[in-house]
Amino acid sequence: MTFASRMASIAPDAIAPDGSEVRLLCATARGSMALFTLAPGAVARAVAHRSVEEIWFIRSGHGRMWRALDGVEQTLDLRPETSLTLPVGTRFQFRCDGEEPLVAVGITMPPWPGENEAYEVTGPWQPTV
Repeated sequence: MTFASRMASIAPDAIAPDGSEVRLLCATARGSMALFTLAPGAVARAVAHRSVEEIWFIRSGHGRMWRALDGVEQTLDLRPETSLTLPVGTRFQFRCDGEEPLVAVGITMPPWPGENEAYEVTGPWQPTV
């Protein structure tokens, strides 16, 4: 067994399929963690995941998250200390409505498999990223 530790980078490591900035954190064989950042006034692209589920924790900023799965649809206000789940296949879109970036810690299970994992869907808002 080895231990891992990692500081979030100042610059993004990648851009997520939804358009948010990604800063990679630690990963194991069963899951991975990252920081997702969306700039003030930005609206992400609506996407769904083929095989991973996620748990998000809002670290800072304010916004909204739209989620839809199996005929259930919900829009959730996002603010610090909010946590939420994105089961496999959930269509989702989020936006930053505040004057500071919206920053979320996301845990992906299993670890993010690569660029074909997410696919675009129709969401309630016009994306800006």
